[in-house]
Amino acid sequence: MYPGATCALTHRSPWELLVATILSAQCTDKRVNMVTPGLFAKYPTPADFAAVRPEALAQDIRSTGFFNNKAKSIVGAARRVVSAFGGAVPKTMEEMLTIPGAARKTANVVLGTAYGIAAGVVVDTHVSRIAQRLDLTQNTDAVKAEQDLIKIIPPEHWISFSHQIILHGRALCVARNPRCAECGLNDLCYAADKTV
Repeated sequence: MYPGATCALTHRSPWELLVATILSAQCTDKRVNMVTPGLFAKYPTPADFAAVRPEALAQDIRSTGFFNNKAKSIVGAARRVVSAFGGAVPKTMEEMLTIPGAARKTANVVLGTAYGIAAGVVVDTHVSRIAQRLDLTQNTDAVKAEQDLIKIIPPEHWISFSHQIILHGRALCVARNPRCAECGLNDLCYAADKTV
């Protein structure tokens, strides 16, 4: 249904993708994509982000919500990337998890999209909700849901699977009013709130 699915966050580098992914928490990708061009023009490198005060950065990202926490995470991430990794976003899950603001979801987004490294499955709200609807997991905890998914999805599909499910969640399997009659997965879904 979604053969060319890719990450919806606009970015030109692994660092920009890391920042955009941190900003995307509790915010739409569309809003993040409106904020990041000006943000990256103002702060072009990780070192520029590392030098800014979180309070100042918070004003630049205000429209993404939770801006104070996100600003602290981004400045912390920049300082870690500069001090520990020479300004380059690392390429392993273990190293990614040492970066402020980068839990498994963010690490999987960056590793998969920026580097093509399938270290796991991105579990965001769409993936979590739809995986439960399709009985791929019963876990509501993202880390446990990811462990369930990596057991049943071949590693060569880990990156594309998440992008496809996220697109499906936006296009058809919307949370408040799923369009089940149009869904190619209708016969595989036994969700209690199906609309057909």
